[in-house]
Amino acid sequence: MALRVAIFGVVLLFGAAVAHAADPRPNVLFIVSDDLNCFLGCYGDPLVKTPHIDRLAARGVRFERAYCTFPLCGPSRNSFLTGLHPNSTGIHANAQIFRQTIPTQLSMPQAFRLAGYFAARIGKLYHYNVPASVGTNGHDDPGSWELEINPAGCDRLEEEPQIFSLEPGKFGGTLSWYASPKGDRAHTDGIMADDAAWVLERCGRDRSRPFFLAVGFYRPHTPYVAPKTPYFEMYPEAEMPLVTGVAEDQQDVPKAALASRKAEQDRMTDGERRQARQAYSASISFLDAQVGRVLDALDTTGLAENTIVVFTSDHGYHMGEHGLYQKMSLFEESARVPLLIAAPGRCEAGGAAKSPVSQVDLFPTLAALCSVEPPKNLQGQSLVPLLSDPAATGRGWAVTQVTRGNPSRISQPKEAGAKGKQFYGYSLRTPRYRYTEWDEGREGRELYDHDADPKELTNLADVPGHAAIVAELSQQLAAAVRTTLPPDGAVPDIKPGLWSPNLTNP
Repeated sequence: MALRVAIFGVVLLFGAAVAHAADPRPNVLFIVSDDLNCFLGCYGDPLVKTPHIDRLAARGVRFERAYCTFPLCGPSRNSFLTGLHPNSTGIHANAQIFRQTIPTQLSMPQAFRLAGYFAARIGKLYHYNVPASVGTNGHDDPGSWELEINPAGCDRLEEEPQIFSLEPGKFGGTLSWYASPKGDRAHTDGIMADDAAWVLERCGRDRSRPFFLAVGFYRPHTPYVAPKTPYFEMYPEAEMPLVTGVAEDQQDVPKAALASRKAEQDRMTDGERRQARQAYSASISFLDAQVGRVLDALDTTGLAENTIVVFTSDHGYHMGEHGLYQKMSLFEESARVPLLIAAPGRCEAGGAAKSPVSQVDLFPTLAALCSVEPPKNLQGQSLVPLLSDPAATGRGWAVTQVTRGNPSRISQPKEAGAKGKQFYGYSLRTPRYRYTEWDEGREGRELYDHDADPKELTNLADVPGHAAIVAELSQQLAAAVRTTLPPDGAVPDIKPGLWSPNLTNP
């Protein structure tokens, strides 16, 4: 019933084609996947098949070194949708939105609405509990959209009793998977692709207003549910690779770097590890097919020539690297995200930008491309120069942060080793290095030379020959962290009863 009401609202909004001149400003199709790393053909992955996302990469610029600001859904999504780092949104955990901390801040889609764009959301853009919130508004921000569509398919409504989970009955926070007998269009993401095509068809009829259409797919977030045919069958279980050498890898890594590990994952058999990799890969290829259907609709309606397309994920994802699964680490697999931007007439088709960039850069970039007035306090850079010249440097670094301990209790730093300690980790990515400090170095440091060690297997932070680069990067990291704070240096407080960190300048 709710969906019918929403669709009826869209019909009233669009009506029949009207005799108004087309608005020449470009449209925006903003596609976000959930828990997707760079297991994509266009990023050189040899296993996972993603022809449709690869097709989008060929249209635009692929950012080789793009990073989230915080490897967790809620903080990351609030960050790139406001153009502010988590230290300025005040959101460092799930289940909150920025209206609770900085209520007057304009979100990216809200800024487009105020500039005359039709802003619509299908699926998950702000944080949702998956799968429990599928089919609802989740922790959405109503001020961001004129239209919200929240479909729910068989993966949410019918198949949960059949889903295997490492913790029976729990699906969203632990590894879980199911090879569904049902086809694409019975699943939530398949229905979303239908809804997106429907909206695009109507936008193609009435071009008097440009649109900002955000499509937030749920896959490959756990539970990894996708049709058995063809997606699971693409990846025979016996052929799935396993990460080896974990014990040796972990020997020179601070404990805080591995604190996102979960006991049930450590108990997995090799067979379960292969099944998890199979299901994750199948979910990515299923996602890819739905992205392809949306891109096909964009082409069919004739909108592609004046539509900027962005594809990204809220953060990266581990599949056994360093002995870790899922997110909440500061290793490359968790912090790095896919980022593709196709801007007709404004980008080098098939280009690859290698300079590190951040998702906080998306808001200023799209605002510049669409002549939308952004808030004055945005903390990102415009990527427009890198779209036209992927060899450009831009800022040249990106910073990612994460919490350790209970984020509801983070306060001033305590003495090292204190029981129940809570602290931050910050990681700086430059073209060559990843440098990480846990609790300003009190809980450990990490330095990885990506020229020689792209898998981050050898921590050089305590190697005497690298002391000078550690000192240099430590200063650069401290300066980068200061740019994540609001002008007064105080992290926003959340309303009473919610998390209120009261942090001073790190």
